[in-house]
Amino acid sequence: MTAVVSPTVDEFVSGARTFLERVSADQDESRANATKSRYALFSGSTDDELSAAVNYQRAVFDAGYGWITGPAEFGGAELPSAFEKAFATVERDFTIPSKGPLSVSLGMVAPTLAQFGSDRAKSRWLRGLRRADTVGCQLFSEPAAGSDLAAVKARASQNSDGGWTLDGQKVWTSGAHYSDIGIALTRTSDGPRHRNLTAFVVDMQLPGVEVRPLRQITGASDFNEVFLTDVRVEEYCRLGETGQGWSVAIAMLMHERGAIGGSSSGGSGLFRMDDLAAWIIDLDRQDDPAVIDAYARVYSGITAAKAMRARADANLKANGVPGPEMSLGKLALTANLQSLSDLVSVVLGPQLIADTGRPRSYAWSELVLSVPGMRIGGGTDEIHRNTVAERFLGLPKDKAPRS
Repeated sequence: MTAVVSPTVDEFVSGARTFLERVSADQDESRANATKSRYALFSGSTDDELSAAVNYQRAVFDAGYGWITGPAEFGGAELPSAFEKAFATVERDFTIPSKGPLSVSLGMVAPTLAQFGSDRAKSRWLRGLRRADTVGCQLFSEPAAGSDLAAVKARASQNSDGGWTLDGQKVWTSGAHYSDIGIALTRTSDGPRHRNLTAFVVDMQLPGVEVRPLRQITGASDFNEVFLTDVRVEEYCRLGETGQGWSVAIAMLMHERGAIGGSSSGGSGLFRMDDLAAWIIDLDRQDDPAVIDAYARVYSGITAAKAMRARADANLKANGVPGPEMSLGKLALTANLQSLSDLVSVVLGPQLIADTGRPRSYAWSELVLSVPGMRIGGGTDEIHRNTVAERFLGLPKDKAPRS
């Protein structure tokens, strides 16, 4: 048997750069980006955005970069995490389609399924998730259970044939309207809190699954209500053991916060400081003290977030468990997005609210309107502050309200 020789990081980066040069637009032209018509924090509501993200992910996967650290059985390259970080670094040098429409599927659903899924479930869905042949969503939040996920009321009852029947309502589900599967957190008993939950993979095309889009202030519909009525799933769709749903939920939320933390340091593509500087100069606003101050706030926030992300990666590698940086990363993202919103507002002024046809002006309005929602998505900022204060700093918990 011939031994498989892994490439060096330098060889890997060279190949990745060649691939990205082939599939991306010309770098200089894309950096100018003069015709961009929409800067959106939440994306995926248009067919074009979803199609572009899916096509790019398939090309990446087929070239061997779709799951760099994953097992070969499911299309992975089985390379160390250093290669994955190297690819992400090179990728930022190119303009690529937004990964927003697939962020939940690739960053949360796929790793959670890989960690807790049965062999049959992984065989059925995992490769497709990584290649974007299958798109997944997160069916966690409910009208009365958002940040307090342990209070979910959606129920799963086991049938005589070993399968399960799910009933309940989920809300604020990103991308449910184009997803093929969802990971649902349900209540399977009336036992002790946190030990009465079980998670399942739900085929979104099953009878009894109804998706209703929610219209946002921006005019887009990126979130949904999902109603589950007598939805029957097979036993192999259960994630982890019965009653282990809280562990599945925590793992999935850690994957979510890890992805969000990466965005805080520039991974979202909105924080290209050289692009922002060129845009400000193009508008002849570079000498305005208010603009200089607003730009500096964005720059310093991104620089700090990158340092914190590097520290988080080092701690995770050393200890094997996520630290407070996951929550701090989410808080950094909302702060940096607010700083970016402030910068855009100072630079554009009234042009932000009136479409005059000038490129890169009114196009920012959707992002500015979306920023407040990010303080809620991915766990509210208040919950993250409590997490850091209580779990990592050892501060006392808030007193329970009097009944």
